Amino acid sequence: MRKLIQTGALALMGSMLLLQACKKDKPGSSGGGNDPAPTADTGTGTAFTTKATDPSTASTVGFFMDSWQGKTFTTATSTTLAGKPGTGDVGTVVTVDLNQVTTKVPQYMYGNNMNAYMGQLTDATMLNHITNLNPGILRAPGGSLSDIYFWNAADGKAPADAPTQLTDYQGTVSNAGFWYGKNTGSWTCSLDNYYAMLGKTNSTAILTVNYGYARYGTGPNPVQTAAHLAADWVRYDRGRTKYWEVGNENYGNWEAGYNIDQSKNKDGQPKYLTGDLYGQHFKVFADSMRKAAADVGAIIEIGAVMADAEYSTNPTIIKNWNRQVLSKAGNSPDFYIVHSYYTPYNTNASPEIILPTAVTESKAIADYIKASATAAGVTQKPIALTEWNINSIGSRQMVSNIAGLHAVMVLGEVIKNGFGMASRWDMANSWDAGNDHGLLNNPFATPEPNAAPWNPRPAFFYLYYFQKYFGDRMVPTLTQGNADVLSYGSTFNSGQAGVILVNKGTSAQTVAVKVNNYDIGNNYYYYTLNGGADNGSFSAQVMVNGQGPASGGTGGPVNYTGIVPYSAAVTGGIRVTVPAYGAVFMVVAKK
Repeated sequence: MRKLIQTGALALMGSMLLLQACKKDKPGSSGGGNDPAPTADTGTGTAFTTKATDPSTASTVGFFMDSWQGKTFTTATSTTLAGKPGTGDVGTVVTVDLNQVTTKVPQYMYGNNMNAYMGQLTDATMLNHITNLNPGILRAPGGSLSDIYFWNAADGKAPADAPTQLTDYQGTVSNAGFWYGKNTGSWTCSLDNYYAMLGKTNSTAILTVNYGYARYGTGPNPVQTAAHLAADWVRYDRGRTKYWEVGNENYGNWEAGYNIDQSKNKDGQPKYLTGDLYGQHFKVFADSMRKAAADVGAIIEIGAVMADAEYSTNPTIIKNWNRQVLSKAGNSPDFYIVHSYYTPYNTNASPEIILPTAVTESKAIADYIKASATAAGVTQKPIALTEWNINSIGSRQMVSNIAGLHAVMVLGEVIKNGFGMASRWDMANSWDAGNDHGLLNNPFATPEPNAAPWNPRPAFFYLYYFQKYFGDRMVPTLTQGNADVLSYGSTFNSGQAGVILVNKGTSAQTVAVKVNNYDIGNNYYYYTLNGGADNGSFSAQVMVNGQGPASGGTGGPVNYTGIVPYSAAVTGGIRVTVPAYGAVFMVVAKK
């Protein structure tokens, strides 16, 4: 079995090397204050006084809102009647205000990353899970391997000017380990099968072209050659893909092309990549790709790689990357690409470290990218978070219920902070003793022991129910009481109000919900998700309304699409218990 390339991390560029997620050292941080605890449930809210209007689209969202569509909530035909906790148990009151709209929700916030080591993407079980998840947008060909990927080549048939060996950041030379878009091996995925999968799952694409080739290519003009390869992909694509990225995490010394063998370079490039050089090269790529799009009558948007923070003391990150890129690329990028793995890199972090990062880091990333554009004097462009996850290891954090809870918080926070799109890393990866970013158990990599092929991990279920119970407009919420409770409000185009409640603490919390400026209906409906009793704080199980995986299994209930919601009458107040390290996904009916 081949060892597989994951996103980011130290790239020892041999074909059998396992590249981990982004290698960045960022301290975790805690946030939030203590609001006054309410003394009792205070009713269900107020009827409409005025109706909210949609705000203008933020520049950080831009064209990612162009294909926005309203969502219709369909009430379940059967439910499980739930009892309510008593009013005396209420420790937190969440008020949802439908009189304001924070933002319409871009439809590409729920994306994910495919990769070239998931097999040929024809397995019916896998396709069914992806269709149910409804991510909307799926990025390919996958992380760091994008910079060593030749989309139009058969296995082992790299271009003549692509060297057989590459140099890593330390100067170590190893086999290049290129990946190929026409590889028909059972363990990998051809580009054509990726396109076919998009149609089967009702998804759109975001594609990453090989920028590294512009650096390590040995021909007389490697930049133009690599840009031409990217342009030919746009021609082959013929408008199927609107969103394109030039390279992957090129600010990092783990990427192919960071360090080149100057003795083989024929256009005088420096040994090490800089932001200035990438910015210059980006314009060459963008010009070639736009010409190709015009040739086939397609409209495309092209993203430039940005760092998510200033890593002035981190030797793995090129300093002043954003400033340098934008000084040369100017306004030529259509959008800005960022990646974040939120938690301190490869530490055995606790839930108390992991969970708050969803709030603090999402805002910090948005603020930093906006500040980068302002400092460079360029027009603010949309922000695409095309990889995100946690990077905590040692306790199986990445495959745990905590990872799912963090995912819910990230989605709420990136919507709130005005990102245009987001794609989680990744759909299926490699077990690596539980240090696995994948939503699904990948039988073509090193799979999870004693788990079924494509078995969904806890985060899958949290993302699935988030989509079902979060509407198409975010509205503000006010949370008063326990600081461990976070809330995200929404409305559906069909009129219902939604609220997601997250408990990042170790004790269950009773929460009352009020919905202001709303003609409230008779009932509310909800799902409760929380971890199991295994593996301490990092349960590999998730319970959905009390139902979990088969005995001793991991993930969640196999019948997740058929589990009916809880329901309760609005009369007497809306109250639920949010379990420790759990979430409630709720919709309140309209009159």
